[in-house]
Amino acid sequence: MQKTANVLLLFLITLITSCSVSSRVIIPTNETLPSLEDNYPILWVGSGESYLYLEGEYQRNKSNDYSFEVMQRRYGNSWESIKNMHRLHPDYDGKAGEREQTMFFAIDFFKQEGEVVSIINSSLGSGTGISDREFREQVIQFSVDDISSFAPYNTMRITQHYKYEEGVLLETVELFKVKEGNEIPFAKIEEKAVIFRPVHLDSAPTKFE
Repeated sequence: MQKTANVLLLFLITLITSCSVSSRVIIPTNETLPSLEDNYPILWVGSGESYLYLEGEYQRNKSNDYSFEVMQRRYGNSWESIKNMHRLHPDYDGKAGEREQTMFFAIDFFKQEGEVVSIINSSLGSGTGISDREFREQVIQFSVDDISSFAPYNTMRITQHYKYEEGVLLETVELFKVKEGNEIPFAKIEEKAVIFRPVHLDSAPTKFE
């Protein structure tokens, strides 16, 4: 019990300095508003269940759960995504940043030695990834920018499973520290989102009763 308390205390102290980057938003400016003509837009709506790595295993951390929406625009082999997160739990203590956060991700895909690889630039950091040709299975990993050396993590890995036919995206976000070539796990979030695409409705979807 004392060990768990010490780990949680370390978590609370270090997260104050380590997660300030989450509220720093870097979204490229443009005089022209986004179009629906030159890209394939997808809206993902879902939620994330949070876990902390304590005493050798992942344990639920419900107060850090969140809901989210991702506006993903696919310009051929280049994607741009804006993610809005909402931490609604009444016990959320603010140590991971504001309850409302916005993040930006730009991904460029290209072929290298027969594989589809990617370069990622985001408001959190930069890195690389790998995917199949239909963008069904992806792994993205990047170093977190401007983070304290005392923070419990310095790297993020995102593993994605796009189940297009089911209209579902499953995603695992891992936060860990790379030290002397080893990965030291800190936390993870299990996300699930459903897909929304433009449609034509035959009638009003709701009405006053």
